[in-house]
Amino acid sequence: MRRPVLNLSLILAVLMVGKAVLPQEVIDRVAARVENDIILVSDVRALGRYQLFIDGKSESDAQILDRLIDQWIVRNEANAARYPQLSDEEVQRSLARLKRSFSSPAEFEDRRRQSGLSSEELQAMVKSQLYLSNYLDTRFRPSIQVEEKDVEEFYKERVVPRAEERSQTPPTLEAARDFIQEALVQWAINEQADRWLKESRARIRVENMLTESKP
Repeated sequence: MRRPVLNLSLILAVLMVGKAVLPQEVIDRVAARVENDIILVSDVRALGRYQLFIDGKSESDAQILDRLIDQWIVRNEANAARYPQLSDEEVQRSLARLKRSFSSPAEFEDRRRQSGLSSEELQAMVKSQLYLSNYLDTRFRPSIQVEEKDVEEFYKERVVPRAEERSQTPPTLEAARDFIQEALVQWAINEQADRWLKESRARIRVENMLTESKP
């Protein structure tokens, strides 16, 4: 009756030795500490893959980390304001719009695979980015006023020249008005958000550890 116990001990010993010589798992590292939270190197990598998917290229790790710190500020305020989470329908509509921005479903899937994003990671990233964008829109849009002179200037300096460059007939000002107004509103939202984020950065504690966390 003692032999099975001895054999089991030997098996366990072999397994332990085998485990010891296997390559060490790569442990995720801290890229930055923001107040009492942390941003991981894997977070930097994930946003980089998303940028690669959207734009065909990604920023440097340092630039991506800056964006993640800004996103932390936005998300922290949105949570404090109890800004509502997105519904599944909203996320799926946004994902569908993203798919339509590609020439075909095959191109969409090829770009996703090349970027290294799984379908689940892409959906999570779309949800996160849409939530932050919606909050900023809700926060800043009510204070923005678009002047008629700005609409006319945008039409003359942007819409007409762009159409002419493509050998196309420019749309009328009235036909392009809604598009122009929304473009100007989005520009103003981005400008106000950038200014607010710079001011917010000065009030939070950030410890950048990315240089110590190279892969």
